[in-house]
Amino acid sequence: MSLLEAQSRLASAQAVTILTGAGISADSGVPTFRGTDGLWRNFRAEDLATPEAFERDPRLVWEWYNWRRELIATKRPNSAHLAIASSESRIGNVWLITQNVDGLHRAAGSTRLSEIHGNIWMVRCTECGAVTENHLIPLPLLPHCGRCGGLLRPHIVWFGESLREEDLARCAKQLQACEVLLVIGTSGVVYPAAGFASVAKEAGACVIEVNLDQTPQSDLVDIALRGRAKDLVPLLLQAGK
Repeated sequence: MSLLEAQSRLASAQAVTILTGAGISADSGVPTFRGTDGLWRNFRAEDLATPEAFERDPRLVWEWYNWRRELIATKRPNSAHLAIASSESRIGNVWLITQNVDGLHRAAGSTRLSEIHGNIWMVRCTECGAVTENHLIPLPLLPHCGRCGGLLRPHIVWFGESLREEDLARCAKQLQACEVLLVIGTSGVVYPAAGFASVAKEAGACVIEVNLDQTPQSDLVDIALRGRAKDLVPLLLQAGK
């Protein structure tokens, strides 16, 4: 019954916001790069993805990101990514917020999105601030800006850094305006995204969760569906549209 109710809510909604986390990309074989999956040469992701680590040893950090880029380059968008991308043509007002940096949503065709933690295929100059797309594998160590010669860094929001104000403003607008918030494959523990369900619910939205396991947000949401994103998301977004 919950699946049918979720399908009905999404089919009738004119404004939908979608929040995705690591669970959707796990179905494409992308590891989390944190916890046991995050170990690389005995380094934890939390020890490498920081401004301090980059300042201390930018070559080491870039070696890690090159390894990640090489791994992610072998992965492809799955049916959940594709269903979200195709929903842009069927739902009047749909906006995607993703915590993932792997670029698979863009590869699937999504254009109306906020990548709040950045994108591993984008680089930013530490001198002039220019942001450019770069799919070169491997990148030379150390990569430098073609405009000013400054050292490039991954265009990623690292531990200890704040999310970009423009992204937060866009997210707040979409969360408060949506009729349905669809939360897919996110643990519900990393802020500020962990608070997005509360924001949408307080604004009157129906909140639907898709996850393999119970999360800290499960008791808050209106409908909680257990299963893989690649199986459930196409059923939810393609029904009745």
